[in-house]
Amino acid sequence: MSTAIGPIALPDRAWERAEVREALRARDMGAVFRFVQQYSGASQARIAAAAGMTQARVNEVINGRREVSRLAVYERIAEGLLMPDDARHLLGLAANRERKRDGAAFDLAAFPEVVRVYAEQASAAEEIRENAGRAKELDVLAVRGLGLIGLNDSLLRSACLPREQGGTGLRVRVALLDPDSEALKQRAVEIGESPESLAGGVRLAEARLRELQAEGRDVTAFRYGMLPTWRLIRADDTLFVGAFDTGWEGHTSATYKVMATPHGPLFRGFRRMFDAILAGAQRTV
Repeated sequence: MSTAIGPIALPDRAWERAEVREALRARDMGAVFRFVQQYSGASQARIAAAAGMTQARVNEVINGRREVSRLAVYERIAEGLLMPDDARHLLGLAANRERKRDGAAFDLAAFPEVVRVYAEQASAAEEIRENAGRAKELDVLAVRGLGLIGLNDSLLRSACLPREQGGTGLRVRVALLDPDSEALKQRAVEIGESPESLAGGVRLAEARLRELQAEGRDVTAFRYGMLPTWRLIRADDTLFVGAFDTGWEGHTSATYKVMATPHGPLFRGFRRMFDAILAGAQRTV
């Protein structure tokens, strides 16, 4: 029986997990190999063949008896595991700009922070809930936010349990469009809705957020007055970004999953923008 000696392909989501990314940042190849076994089912012999190492050496690395230190070995491991470019960056390696991943609409190597693109927010709902459920901080920038956090069955509401009820003690900050602003009237025209209806949705979301706060949850809400452009959901170091446009609601926009990286501008830029919006906003909850 022949043994496969080609590269090992992990699911994309494996490279996006916080614990895998932390192992890459720390260059903890023993942990990386254990994650490869977990997410691909590969044996030590299979990992050794893919990375150009001996099984004995892989065993030593996994069990902490030997460390990887040579750049050439890191490169062989990255090639053997088909690491995406963002993972290579975390490991301290240059992007492999020649590789084309199946199904990519464009070359993500130029945008290492963007790890996944969804057709709309609904396609990302499971990942958004998963990230919010284990986060310590949650920031939301929306227009009225009912589908995100304002209703009982909204996307993020279940993530807001206080610590004594089994939650993570999540700190939640929500920025909503000022219902009395000219920007809200303009937005209502853009989506074919009456300003009264849109403003009523914002006020309803604020009322429901006050209920969450009264239940002991760490929730604050703010009103901003600029025409909305970006729809943001940040759960710690993971950001989900959509856009608003004429006739186009944020949840129907393509949604980009953006991860914090050491040198990338997107995550830091969006977070800075959110903080600047709050600095000029009126707190209502």
